[in-house]
Amino acid sequence: MGVKGLYSFVTNDCPGACTAVNLKVVAEKHRSKYPGSTPVLVVDAMGCIRKWYTAESWVCGGQWREYLSELDGFINTFTAAGIKLVFYFDGVVEQKKRSEWVVRRLNNNKEIAKIFRFIKTYKRQPGREMFFIPSGLATFTRFGLKTLGQETICSLREGDYEVASYALHNNCMGILGEDTDYLIFDTAPYFSIKELHLHRLDTVMFSRQNLCSRLGLYPTDLPLLACILGTDIVPAKVMERFRNQCVASYCAKSQGSNEKSSVILAVANYISSISRSYGSLIALAEKLPLGSDKSLLCNGIESYLLPGQQSPWLPCDFSHRSAASVEQEVPLCLDQEILQLAKEKHVRAESHTTYNVMCSGEIECSNTLEDEDDTELPGQALIFLPARRHIYSLLLESAKDVNGTYPVVKEWFVYAGNSLKQPDLVQPKELPGGTPSLRSLWLSSGPETEKLRHWTFLACFQLQEIAEEIQALEGSVAVVCCLLLYLFLQVDSLSLEDLNAFLAQTLCLEGKSAAQLARLQLAQVDSRGVQLGSLFIRGLGVMIKANNTCGLPFKADDIMPWSVFDGKLFHTKYLQAHRGCSLHDLLEDNESWLAKFQDLMSLICRTCSARGRIIQSRKRLDSFVTERRGRGRGTHFRNPNRIPSRPYRDQGSDCLWWRNPQPPGHSSESQPPGRGYGPRHQPPRGQRL
Repeated sequence: MGVKGLYSFVTNDCPGACTAVNLKVVAEKHRSKYPGSTPVLVVDAMGCIRKWYTAESWVCGGQWREYLSELDGFINTFTAAGIKLVFYFDGVVEQKKRSEWVVRRLNNNKEIAKIFRFIKTYKRQPGREMFFIPSGLATFTRFGLKTLGQETICSLREGDYEVASYALHNNCMGILGEDTDYLIFDTAPYFSIKELHLHRLDTVMFSRQNLCSRLGLYPTDLPLLACILGTDIVPAKVMERFRNQCVASYCAKSQGSNEKSSVILAVANYISSISRSYGSLIALAEKLPLGSDKSLLCNGIESYLLPGQQSPWLPCDFSHRSAASVEQEVPLCLDQEILQLAKEKHVRAESHTTYNVMCSGEIECSNTLEDEDDTELPGQALIFLPARRHIYSLLLESAKDVNGTYPVVKEWFVYAGNSLKQPDLVQPKELPGGTPSLRSLWLSSGPETEKLRHWTFLACFQLQEIAEEIQALEGSVAVVCCLLLYLFLQVDSLSLEDLNAFLAQTLCLEGKSAAQLARLQLAQVDSRGVQLGSLFIRGLGVMIKANNTCGLPFKADDIMPWSVFDGKLFHTKYLQAHRGCSLHDLLEDNESWLAKFQDLMSLICRTCSARGRIIQSRKRLDSFVTERRGRGRGTHFRNPNRIPSRPYRDQGSDCLWWRNPQPPGHSSESQPPGRGYGPRHQPPRGQRL
């Protein structure tokens, strides 16, 4: 988020704080100043992905080959200018920023609801003004950059802190991103990704020194300024009354500033008028609202201090105490060698959330393009919960207590009806036939180990009995087959037409270039097809987790969306399948694809049938999903008991209670229509989520 109101101030009311620059020229100056060195630009990737995703279509699940091509072009432009890029991704949400993370996710839900209302009304994608990044884009961008040979780093603490620290201590030419926090950190110059003209490498540089000159402050005062204005750690509302007091005092002495500028100028005026000491900060903390944490301002200022830096507003040992408290966190995984391997993979961006589970037992998943009014399709967080429970059991095998009980995993997953007031507490679940150790999966080698890795991967998705059939398939096709089997066994509302569309797009994607896929035109957009595209991508994300956990039984590229999925191509096949298109037309008259299609269809239907799941035809000739009142997401699973729904805490009680989905057809006069829940009960030990 950055600092509230600061971007508008520096761009509109602070002459000299924004300077037009050419990055080629900046790089040349850096070479002259440091002969023999390569100019390095640290890229805050999370602040850039909206800029990077330029494909016309964004609601259908993502144009992944187009996106990878855009990333390649971005990298090549900087490489041609002799500039090395180092990409940073957020690897953790720190507890002090969790509340702000939740607020953003809930706001995103509202934006997504608007998108689906638009699609169902106009049967087309909204304009770019309603743009929302495709589900999984942040996850797969880091793997895409590694595929393209780039140095990619995943942070162990808040990402912007590590970006600023890396840039400062590695003598980098600057930071490329979109976060005014980089103006507050005392680090390398900050360049705007939003203002970047890639073909010329022109952009805007934000000047920390010129900002300080305008405000009459020292660089070490900027963290306090940020805290009073509002940051992720110090919410703006906490300091609102104090800011108003500053404005009232300042405006009585000054004229000519607009209202927004007056706030920043008034706060700066206050800071410059008091002694730059810890005592002054303590006095300011006393003005916080009643009941507020008096250390809030200290923590906020400390969050901007990079290693080796001090602040006149804090006691000299404050940052050292804070750093020490971080080191004292006890990881859940007790095998230090395995934990170190997981940490190294995490930092190199070679795994996805594995280290988070093993270390803190807490992970999150951001918003997915899901229609909360479509009661037939459960949220992806619930659909993939059984698989995640098995993955957690592998990661936390060494963390079991003397009774063999796993620690719970705290999940902050966004799905319809989840208020995110607290995490879901998920109990890991043993694999059928036993859970192998990570030592056997990660450190061993040989044919038996390879067999064990494949078996364990399939067991995470309850597919271990068809291991031979899966291993006989080509890698990327095997991945898609596993994912579709899991989805169709979990969700009863998926139809034969849906399966036809998924298989056809996978096969027809072969040989198609990014340019060919970009030229595809959709006759219309269907809201259910949009959600299915996002569901498939989220499924690939779960398969990456499983693949990393199981010691890489599949090549990483086999699971990447640019290898197996294209949003517009899938949507085209989805519309064709539900209109009753022939298989020959669906498969573009390719006999080779038709033969593969029939083999895969046979394997999937045979496996589902053996478990009592008959995939039936259910053409949807209209673009709208009819809501059925009184039925919730959970009731549309093949077995609702497989995926318990969200827990909540009873007011005034320390007991953890659980909501259970009602069986189909159940009704109660005492309950409102919609997502109904059965009687509350306390679960037996070991049967949490």
